[in-house]
Amino acid sequence: MTNHVEAAAVRPLTLAWASRHLETGERIVRTEALHGGITAEMRRLTIGMQEGGTRDLVLRSFVNVEHAEDWLNREADTLALLTGTGVPAPGLVAVDPTAAHCEYPSLLITHLAGRTVLDEEGLETRVPLLAQQLVAIHALRPAERPREYMALTTADTVVTPRGADVAAWAAAIDVIRKPPPPYEGRFLHRDFQPGNVLFDVPPSPAGPRITGVVDWAATSWGPADLDVAHCSTNLALLHGPAWGLRFAEAYEEAGGALAAAASERLYWQVRDALACSEEVQLVSQPWRTAGRTELTTPAVAERLNVYLTAVMDALS
Repeated sequence: MTNHVEAAAVRPLTLAWASRHLETGERIVRTEALHGGITAEMRRLTIGMQEGGTRDLVLRSFVNVEHAEDWLNREADTLALLTGTGVPAPGLVAVDPTAAHCEYPSLLITHLAGRTVLDEEGLETRVPLLAQQLVAIHALRPAERPREYMALTTADTVVTPRGADVAAWAAAIDVIRKPPPPYEGRFLHRDFQPGNVLFDVPPSPAGPRITGVVDWAATSWGPADLDVAHCSTNLALLHGPAWGLRFAEAYEEAGGALAAAASERLYWQVRDALACSEEVQLVSQPWRTAGRTELTTPAVAERLNVYLTAVMDALS
């Protein structure tokens, strides 16, 4: 049978490396680019099985990405840790963090059913599911903790959007000049947001269901508030500021525990929103590629301004 791999779809060394990690008698018969990743080239590999039929794997290659070795090692370790936990994550097949065998540092993982859903329709049903899934992730207690979280912004690197509420932004920046409040550590995904969660499509008769959580390269140990804040910011930018404020409520309704004091919650919510100010263009591009063409960089920056102002009003 002819090998139908697309020309230049996967670089030769990487293709050979992936092929060495297949089962006996299997071969790669097709590759397809997957969209949505910011830091990695992603491709679905369709594998022809010896007994007939096919199965899929996902190849992630980090091209000219700083810290790729660290990210891939962390993701591989996390995927191994998640096996058998009930958290729907991909299975680890192979990793080449230093590009010893591939053209670029690469990760080969199992393919999960479903797709990301960034539409407005059905959001009121999906938000509680996102919250329930994040509570389950935070409940994990691994024998070996991942490394402590890293802050993604400083008071001096925040980019205040054009036309923003200058007073609100200045007050928010002052919030993160203070030391972080004490917290009870939790297992964090660290990039939990709609772009990294897969839903069954079409939904089952009982309603939508999460089929997978992907991109575990930034897994950390830190406050639950930080993961909640990150998903809140993304929901605010994707669907409007009110949904950002709603997510923290949904997380608590799902049984999650956030910081007791409003001032402590404010610190984490503001820290994540301010971190996003430095990456508005980077964050919004995959959303437009996925069909949300109205989410231009200026439109997303304006939503971030409205959301940050709302957080300051709600929690200050």
